[in-house]
Amino acid sequence: MEFRQLVQHARTHSLRRSPETGRRLAAGQSPTALFITCADSRIVTADITGAEPGSLFELRTAGNVIPAYHPESASSEIATIEFAVVQLGVTEIVVCGHSHCGAVKALHAGRPALDHLPNMRRWLASHARFRSGTARPDEALRAEGQQHVLAQLDELGDYPFVRERVESGDLRVHGWFYDIESGEVFAHRSDLFQPL
Repeated sequence: MEFRQLVQHARTHSLRRSPETGRRLAAGQSPTALFITCADSRIVTADITGAEPGSLFELRTAGNVIPAYHPESASSEIATIEFAVVQLGVTEIVVCGHSHCGAVKALHAGRPALDHLPNMRRWLASHARFRSGTARPDEALRAEGQQHVLAQLDELGDYPFVRERVESGDLRVHGWFYDIESGEVFAHRSDLFQPL
């Protein structure tokens, strides 16, 4: 899609939405879920989930990385998770990784893959908890991407406000994996990623 098409769509957006929808959204938000995924342009959460405006609170980061919890940190990611869990009271969190992920590829390949992207290299080196995958990854990095989701779930489990709500039964956390090529979504259950 060309940029001019995006602009045209934005110009006519208000014409496609009912006044009732606008009033409902202006009254506040009460999303059911926090959806944490990659900033990759091929991941369109509303397309994958069918979510209507107001039903998902989204956090998109390079490689769907969840940084380590440090209460003194001025982290946008930590602040977003805290707001969704504590203020909005979401009852579900989905951490959704994907195949063909550039961040996972860089983590697997090591430093040389990111020499031309020093900020990305520092972000991943500073924040990405990574579980080792297979020695020879497939081109789509499916196994590595799934291990990466599990590592981010481990990181999220260290957030005290997440852990407290999970332990009280007020919050459930899910690991999903989106296969870009097939469009299939897998959920982590019983130590395996299985089709939803």
